[in-house]
Amino acid sequence: MDFVRILNVAQVLVAIALITIVLIQAKGRGLNQGMAGAVVHTRRGVEKTIFNFTIVLGVLFVLVSAISVAAAN
Repeated sequence: MDFVRILNVAQVLVAIALITIVLIQAKGRGLNQGMAGAVVHTRRGVEKTIFNFTIVLGVLFVLVSAISVAAAN
């Protein structure tokens, strides 16, 4: 496999992981949170880890996409 194809596969895998982690993060939100008003909520434990992992996956996705575009040209 050539380098561009490897980057494309990596981009798809990172995108799937990013979609999955965002859906896991959104699973805990329901109607109660919207009606609670201005309640301050701090992330702790697993929720904070998932949040940080989401940021890492987003940055990784952008980097892989940029490298893929640069390698294709």
